[in-house]
Amino acid sequence: MSFDQADTQFHVVVNAEQQYSIWPEYKPVPAGWQEVGISGDRQTCLAHISGIWSDMRPRSLREAMAE
Repeated sequence: MSFDQADTQFHVVVNAEQQYSIWPEYKPVPAGWQEVGISGDRQTCLAHISGIWSDMRPRSLREAMAE
């Protein structure tokens, strides 16, 4: 398996700072990240992230700037 194979399936994952990424389903999700329930090919997962993650700043920075 490889990240760049067309048939690789991914999970959308998020960390505590509310930063999103994709992770291949054949590898364990790293510590500090958790699946959000969306899986599919690379394009499907990236389209989901694009639709929900409009503010790229980490959560801690957003909160600090709001104070």
